[in-house]
Amino acid sequence: MKALHWLSLLCLAVTSAQGRAIRASSDPVKDEPPIAEKDRQHWAFKPLSDAPNQKNDQAGQNLDALIRARLAAAGLKPSPQADAATLIRRITFDLIGLPPAPEEVAVFEVEFKTAPAAALNALVDRLLASPRYGEHWAQWWLDIARFAETDGFEHDRERNRAWQYRDWVIAALNQDQPFDDFVRQQIAGDLLPEGEVAATGFLFSGPDMPDLNNQDERRHVVLNEITSTVGSAFLGLTIGCAQCHDHAYDPVSQADFYRLRAFFNQAVVPKSDRQLGPSVREFTEGVPASVVYVRGDFRRPGPEIRPGFPRIGGGLEMTAADRTGLARWITRADNGLFLRATVNRLWQQHFGRPIAPTPGDLGLQSEEPTHPELLDWLAAELPRQGWSLKRLHKLILMSDTYQQATQPPGMDAAAVDLYAAMPRRRVSGEVLRDAMLSVTGQLHFKAGGPGVHLPLPREVSGTLLKKQAPVVSAASEQRRRSIYVFARRNARQPIFELFDRPDALASCSRRQQSTTAPQALLLMNSEFSLEMAATLARQAVAKHGSDAAAILTWVTERCFSRKPRDVEVALGQDFIREQTMLTGSFEAAVADYCLAVMNANEFVYVD
Repeated sequence: MKALHWLSLLCLAVTSAQGRAIRASSDPVKDEPPIAEKDRQHWAFKPLSDAPNQKNDQAGQNLDALIRARLAAAGLKPSPQADAATLIRRITFDLIGLPPAPEEVAVFEVEFKTAPAAALNALVDRLLASPRYGEHWAQWWLDIARFAETDGFEHDRERNRAWQYRDWVIAALNQDQPFDDFVRQQIAGDLLPEGEVAATGFLFSGPDMPDLNNQDERRHVVLNEITSTVGSAFLGLTIGCAQCHDHAYDPVSQADFYRLRAFFNQAVVPKSDRQLGPSVREFTEGVPASVVYVRGDFRRPGPEIRPGFPRIGGGLEMTAADRTGLARWITRADNGLFLRATVNRLWQQHFGRPIAPTPGDLGLQSEEPTHPELLDWLAAELPRQGWSLKRLHKLILMSDTYQQATQPPGMDAAAVDLYAAMPRRRVSGEVLRDAMLSVTGQLHFKAGGPGVHLPLPREVSGTLLKKQAPVVSAASEQRRRSIYVFARRNARQPIFELFDRPDALASCSRRQQSTTAPQALLLMNSEFSLEMAATLARQAVAKHGSDAAAILTWVTERCFSRKPRDVEVALGQDFIREQTMLTGSFEAAVADYCLAVMNANEFVYVD
């Protein structure tokens, strides 16, 4: 905690030539600077334009028209539609995070050949209705919510009921709960009529230190963390940068920060060595007044302050000075910051890149959107679609832009940035693990409940405290979807960590994507990869005996969602023949082939 204090003091010495001089006042309310008109002209702060209402069957055409206009201006043309096998694999991974079964691919290819639009429409509807949809898309939201099932810091104690929030997110997404209500419940579900208290686990999902000697300091840090997360998750702004002084770049004052924080003042009353949550309730006694803390120091309380919205987002007027007022303001149909931040992240999940390149920071330092008209149109479309994420998914997936063929070799990156072709995307560590379990027929679809403790490598488990590395004994439990794997802050599963799962210490709007040698080493040598390859080989040999060509076809259809090419069959037969001579076992040779397939780009990437 002292490190945080000294870091705050260090920030006071920084002045950016591109930003504004950092001001730390002894009375941040009295000295609050006005918002300049030039700041209001920033693209993210402008009101949403009144885009014309579109019928649902025209919405996808409008999306395509905006993309094609940019392509035409750059002298480019869109790519042709992808083939049926590519489309079903792309759409299935995008909506449920799993590969399609070979039988599903075969049926879809026949239907697509005779009636492509109807086949695609039925496919998207079927996948959106699947319970697998919520399990996949929940991880997108849990990254933003900085969800984990432990406190973090030195002791990293388990939160025995944190999973209730995760299960609520999955259920809400599966039910297509209107997104405005989905957000309101997480801010004020304990106060709203017919509220969902489990949803407020969002507020207490961040890291915490229950055993901190000074509980006043703990309360201060927790409130600041909640406020910063709300600003980032729902407004796409780095509001947390204003907790010690006025924001260095954005028109967010220190008073703005503490007005927003005041909404949560009665929800955080910690007790020594006791965890917060898992859900929120309002306290009416023993709650300190809401004040501004001079230079962010909890030992220097300043003037009292009332709850209020960030001025750049719409001023101080409100319907209620509690969390319900905040929740309703954030989810207003004319809140451009909230809507732009939301649809930008949704688009990112489907195309591998957001329209506005910095989805967690839409402020003055952010890069311009590549397609500002498209971003605003999608932002206006979400409430027009009844706040339905599933309808917005379908609008995007049924567009010609989404259904294009993947970027061919040699296509300029700038052309892909303008969506002249579909970007190729690598799957996450969670999806990769689930895919390996899926193609081997071992994925266990039990839903809900406490997180499952999987085995950790000795070099990882050895760094944990006693009782922090238990392992569930039932084999079927170890085969559950990755969304149900216990989420520990201080020790992630290697396949998750190496493939860039965030640490859950702060809200994450966009995962980094690294390419490192340990990723390849893990996929080739880990006990899990070897087990999955051996299992797939055993199944293939049991089904097709020593018929190498039939085995290669069966494995390719399961792992790549297509039939193998003649040259692939020939090369595969040569490999298995040589490997059999080397290992002395036909099944071991097939296992080596299966391992190579699971390490192929085509397995790890989606076209």
